[in-house]
Parts: sequence; structure tokens; C-alpha cells
Amino acid sequence: MTVSIRPAKASDIAAITRIYAHAVEHSSSSFELTPPDQAEMALRMDGLVSKGFPYLAAEVDGVLAGYAYAGLYRTRPAYRFTLEDSVYIAPDMHRRGVGRALLVALIDTSEARGFRQMIAVIGDSPRQAGSIGLHEAVGFQRVGVLQDVGYKFGGWRDTLLMQRALGAGAATAPR
Repeated sequence: MTVSIRPAKASDIAAITRIYAHAVEHSSSSFELTPPDQAEMALRMDGLVSKGFPYLAAEVDGVLAGYAYAGLYRTRPAYRFTLEDSVYIAPDMHRRGVGRALLVALIDTSEARGFRQMIAVIGDSPRQAGSIGLHEAVGFQRVGVLQDVGYKFGGWRDTLLMQRALGAGAATAPR
């Protein structure tokens, strides 16, 4: 199986919306309670891409198998070199290397654009071993847990924070 990574495009929105809806409805990887529609997902993609943030798609045999993007971790100016990543994989494509291919490409693209840190905010970490393992495999380290910060599926959920330097990280001042 060959995974092809490319920039996401508007024609991917229907598949992206389906993939994300499944995550919202069936897992606590997202803390959204109701899946957004295609119009909202298109606005979100455009909002990131128009500001120069990476938004990638993975294809397997011509079918969208997952997507990943990065946006500012926080909006205050001092955070302008720090991104938060998001990776979502079609349910039938889990554990096939799609997530790793996307995350590696997202890291590479983010480094090339001059960003210096990437944060993963992993919701409901006891149930997200795959996401945690993926992030650890590409150099993220666990940096903290926010206990009981989200309420979904009738229970309180935590978020695990993981971090990875991009490029020179904090070794030099950004340009």
C-alpha cells in the first residue's frame, strides 16, 4: 500500500467532513459534540490555508485516507512560532501508516515555513494509545496532562499535551 501526501484542496471537503464526523461521533479524540457540516469544514480549511498554515491530505489508491493540519497553538503574538497539530484518519485506514506519513509531512512542511515548536493536544488520553504512540514515534514528548477538562459521552475527559521542536527549536531566535 502506497500513501501519497499532498496539499488538501476544496474538492477534499466532503471526505474530510466524513472522516471528522466519525471522530466526533465515535471517539473522544475531538471534544466537539456535533460534527460540523461541509460548509463549516471548508471555512476552517480556508481560514488556515489563507494564513499560510499547512493542511495536508493522504491518498491511498486515489481515495482520501486521512488529513492533517496545523494552526497556531494560541493566538497571542508570542506564540506565533508554535503550532498545534491535528491528524484524522478514515476508520478503515487506521494502523496502516497513514497517520505517520501525514504527521511526518506536516512536521517537514511546518519546519520549512519557519515554525519552531509543535504541540499535540490529545483528548481522552487513556483511550488514545494510537495517537500517543504515533506522536512519540516522531519525536514528541509528554509535557503534561490537564485533568477532567472536557465532558463528553457522559464522563470527564483529560487532555495530554505533547511537544516537539521543529527545526532549530529554541536553540536560536526565530527570523
